[in-house]
Amino acid sequence: MSKLNVEIISTAVDKLLSYAAGEEVTHEGKAKQGKKRKFTESIDLQIALKNYDPQRDKRFSGTFKLPAVPRPNMKVCVIGNAVHCEEAERIGVDKMSVDDLKKFNKNKKIIKKFAKKYDAFLASDNLIKQIPRLLGPGLTKAGKFPTLVESGANLTEKIDGVKATIKFQMKKVMCLNVAVANVDMPKDDIMTNITLSANFLASLLKKNWQNIKVLYIKSTMGPPTQIFF
Repeated sequence: MSKLNVEIISTAVDKLLSYAAGEEVTHEGKAKQGKKRKFTESIDLQIALKNYDPQRDKRFSGTFKLPAVPRPNMKVCVIGNAVHCEEAERIGVDKMSVDDLKKFNKNKKIIKKFAKKYDAFLASDNLIKQIPRLLGPGLTKAGKFPTLVESGANLTEKIDGVKATIKFQMKKVMCLNVAVANVDMPKDDIMTNITLSANFLASLLKKNWQNIKVLYIKSTMGPPTQIFF
């Protein structure tokens, strides 16, 4: 069951959107002048955990598909067969064939640079098993192993699915930061994405909400606002 207060989230989102639109807001009792940026700011959910030992407790990892795409400008690359490469070119998405990957010649530096260039990868079902052999563990290490694209699948839908998927992964620190929305989205969609993301995170934790110390939302350039105390 969610422990989030709808009114608190609504007020926080209003403030965040006002600041991103260039309006003045009150933050921690002081007036703060907002500024409209020339890019679409993402809205991050920032989490601090409690009663959790990253060394001893089991580390968690989970992905969740949100109803509204939080990062429409996410850079993706399709590692595809002839059909998927052709479709990727048609819809204006970067693509690589097996022959392109072979040109990397298993050079770790080049593979690392390739992994860094994109936020996510997709790969044709008949190629995905060849990727570790061609690229080594580079994409896996970067946490970007490709999403499978079945033959006959709609590539645009698959890409939208990847863009709508968020990942929570516990590492060695007690803080997490995940982009769950953006300032150009309707307010209701932002609130839905925030609520679903927080509830999903709580479901991954051993003691659910009891493991969450605080939650903040923050636009890329704006101040953080607390939504869970």
